[in-house]
Parts: sequence; structure tokens; C-alpha cells
Amino acid sequence: MIDLHKDVQEYYGEVLQKSVDLQTNACCTLVAPPKHIKEALAKVHDEVCESYYGCGLVAPKAVEGLRILDLGSGSGQDVYLLSQFVGENGTVVGVDMTPQQLEIARRYQQYHQEKFGYAQSNVTFLQGNIDSLETLNLEPNSFDVIVSNCVINLVQNKAKVLEDIYRLLKPGGEFYFSDVYSDRRIPQVLQQDKVLWGECLSGALYWNDFLNLAKKAGFQDPRSVKSSPITVDNEELENLVFPTQFFSVTYRLFKIDGLESDCEDYGQAVCYKGGIAHSENTFELDAHHLFEKGKIASVCGNTYKMLSDTRFASYFDFFGNWDTHYGIFEGCGVSMPFDSNTALVDESCC
Repeated sequence: MIDLHKDVQEYYGEVLQKSVDLQTNACCTLVAPPKHIKEALAKVHDEVCESYYGCGLVAPKAVEGLRILDLGSGSGQDVYLLSQFVGENGTVVGVDMTPQQLEIARRYQQYHQEKFGYAQSNVTFLQGNIDSLETLNLEPNSFDVIVSNCVINLVQNKAKVLEDIYRLLKPGGEFYFSDVYSDRRIPQVLQQDKVLWGECLSGALYWNDFLNLAKKAGFQDPRSVKSSPITVDNEELENLVFPTQFFSVTYRLFKIDGLESDCEDYGQAVCYKGGIAHSENTFELDAHHLFEKGKIASVCGNTYKMLSDTRFASYFDFFGNWDTHYGIFEGCGVSMPFDSNTALVDESCC
């Protein structure tokens, strides 16, 4: 295995000077942000934005007054973005291992404090490896939300990172992050390639391996929020990774006791009351759950908990209980793996 920490530090601290130096678009955000995020990003210093690398938007909603941890915060773009959304009474902690990136982030700390009109800065930057979070003396169960933007693929021990994230989150807390995933496992020989690793490709997790690692860490029901295919746009590197396909995916993982491995039906429903900033009429929990204000919607037990046992509870009315189980919840697109209308016959399994 390559000397991962050293090579990633070198790639993001010395080889890359600006985001335009990337050889592929895997570590770039390709989707235009919504209006409120554009306006917030316009307040972030140009050098911070130009030196930042990320494959998605990590701006979860309903975060005012919360404590957020950004893993692999780089030059600080997402930290300063979230600094505006948590407000002066919230805090954002950024962790990165690259001194050059941290120097840029810290250089503009007072600039952003004044730009946002805060009496004091609500952000902190720590130097450290995200696969050694235990060395940073961060309190367990102390963060409401943890975010990361195209960084988990850069670490070797991804299982440990997910376990540490689960440990640091408060009960009901959320890991909201974007990263690069592949449609198959990356061959070992490609994992030795420093450029492919630095470009967020050879460290990408096969999507099914990610789901299994997340569940093993305690996140029982990972929810995809947004996804899009990644085009490498570099013929030499594209030939190296062919035929593997890559995707940028934003996931939300909740630290909630009692989540089940599948969507189960307890006859429950919810109704969005509105009130979440920039989601007054509709609230999108994930790619399959868009709640309209005032409309009662049937939900599975897991979705019910993701709303009732988290920071979203005050924005919803809840109906039903856990007294009766009605089987699998087919509204989430799952059903029994066999045909219940087929008569039993005495035949071999072949």
C-alpha cells in the first residue's frame, strides 16, 4: 500500500495549488448549488473557494445553533458555509491533515467573522488525520451533525472512520456527506497509484461494501439524498480505470437506536408543518421521500424514526404507534422476495 497519509498530504499540499489543477473532475462539485447556498458561498473568500476540493454539496438543513464537525475540511469552504447556517450561537469544527490547506483556512478566520457580523468566530480548525480521530480529544456524543466532502475515499481504514463518526455523534445525530463510489471493487494495482488515489478514484468504495460497512458501524439504514455519474475527462486515467464506473453520492446516516435493516410497516404517517429554512413548502429527507407541507404521508418505521428522533421532530406531526406490524413497507420500493400468489409445488430447487 502507498504511504497514504504522506502521499495525500503531498498531493493536496504541493502538487495541487488550486482546484483547477485537478486532472479529473471526480473531486469537483458539478451540480449548481441552490440560490441560498450561492449567496452564502459569495461571502466566502475567493482564495478559500479556489483552493477547495469537493464532489458534492454538504449543507444539511435545520442546523441553526448546532455543533458540526467537518472531516477533511481542506481550505475551509464548507466550514465557512456552515458557519453562516448554524449562526453565531452554533459552532463548526474543521479537521484536516494538510498544513497548506489549514493555513489558508485559518488565514481568513477573522475575515469571515467580520463578514458574517459575528462578535467572535464560531469556527475552529484542527490538524489531524480523520482515521485517527481519537488523537484529537473530541468528546464522544458531542456533535449534532458531522459532514465530509469527498474525503472518506482518501483514507485507508474506512470502517474505523465510520465507527469513530458514530461514536462522536449525539443520539439522533447525523452524518451528512458526499463521496465517490464505484460500481465494482477497485483492483489492488490501481490502489497503488498515487495520482488515481489523490484524484478520488482508486480509493472509492464499491457502493455495496459501503452499505455493509455503514451498517456494521451502527448506521442501519443509509439514505441516498442525491447521486450523479462521474466522467473522468482524462483519457489516460480513464483508460486505467476502465470499465469501472464512478458516482458522486450524498448520503445521510442517522445515529438512531431501533432502526431496522429493512423498511417495515407499522401503519404510521407524518405531516410536514413547514418551518425549515429554504424548505418552507416541501422537505426532502432523501431521494425517495419528499414531504409536502400539510399533506399526511404514510411512512415506514425507519423513516418515522428519522423524523421523530432527530432535530426534525418539531417540524412534523406524527400519527400512529408501534403496536401492530403489517409486514414490509412496500412504499419504499421493497416487497417480498417471492411470489405470494404462486402455489407450493413439490419440485427440486434447481
